[in-house]
Amino acid sequence: MEAKTVLASGTIEKIGLKGSFLRFNDKDGNKVILEGEILEHQAGIEYILGVLTSKKFGCISSLKEIDAVGHRVVHGGEQFNKSVLITDQVIDKVVECIDLAPLHNPPNLDGIYAVKELMGDIPQVAVFDTAFHQTMPAKSFLYGLPYSLYEKYAIRRYGFHGTSHRYVSKRAAEIAGIPHENSRIISCHLGNGGSLAAVVNGQSIDTSMGMTPVEGLLMGTRCGDVDPGVISYIMDKEKIGTQAISTLINKHSGLLGISGVSSDMREVLAAAGEGNERAKLAIEVFIHKVKKYIGSYAALMGGADIILFTGGIGENNSLLREQICSNMEYMGVKIDSAVNETIHGDEAFISTDDSAVKVLVVPTDEEFMIAADTMSIISAN
Repeated sequence: MEAKTVLASGTIEKIGLKGSFLRFNDKDGNKVILEGEILEHQAGIEYILGVLTSKKFGCISSLKEIDAVGHRVVHGGEQFNKSVLITDQVIDKVVECIDLAPLHNPPNLDGIYAVKELMGDIPQVAVFDTAFHQTMPAKSFLYGLPYSLYEKYAIRRYGFHGTSHRYVSKRAAEIAGIPHENSRIISCHLGNGGSLAAVVNGQSIDTSMGMTPVEGLLMGTRCGDVDPGVISYIMDKEKIGTQAISTLINKHSGLLGISGVSSDMREVLAAAGEGNERAKLAIEVFIHKVKKYIGSYAALMGGADIILFTGGIGENNSLLREQICSNMEYMGVKIDSAVNETIHGDEAFISTDDSAVKVLVVPTDEEFMIAADTMSIISAN
């Protein structure tokens, strides 16, 4: 941890589906894929632990070398404003938040249960995706609904990608030589899911995702901002219920819904390059949404010191970064096009030296933040 050295990294995909596999980098940095019938999360974690301790691919000799396990937990509701040591009481609170994140919290809990089953009482830490945004004031997180619904059901804006926004906003301030505790940063996490955050003096004061990750930007398959009246209108016209409308706005909308091509921005860009008009339109809507949020956050903060790009699209797509920042000279943004074109996944300034607002690419590192929080918490206990 002191040297920030990555000993192993990888992921299991298609858990519970045919063709599930573990993808990771071996000790020499070579990509390895191991296929297996991985039906549920405990089997997956058992598979990972076996690889970590194997003679061929492992980086540790036994599980005793693991001091703690950190987990990303998507929704902590209003219960958690920071990462915490996992106890039975914490698990109960995460279970209470399942209604707020039904697709995410159950598998997050499966991971916690699996580690407990396989590794006994090893310390585990929960790092909440929503925690960073708990500094938002009520004027940012409240919806214009009856206040009683907030009191009864905790209906409010929570925001997500908090671990990413926390890491990249701090790192951007370090790179720019600006005190994090005296800064105005617009953090643009753009990937298949995307969100912006307005970060003032190191604290989130607003963010584009809402009670769920559907609100905000146009995303890969999520619709982003939409008039609530549209939802009931579609349900009436299509004669569908809540489950079907949820699937529509989460799985069949966004880039995929408008372009009809793909949820992957790379494939949508390729189609647009071949003249597909709907693909072009999807890209225009995406850029429009991001620009609109940047402008609104600059207004909230009274300007900006830094605009940063992170996430798969933000880190790697120079064309979209430039188009998002076009015509922003009025707020002090000047992009160095030649430099911007060369930046793909590296930490770098893409603004000119005389740009009043520093524009940066900062690759996110949520894994490091989870590891750092985990180490800090177990060291203190």
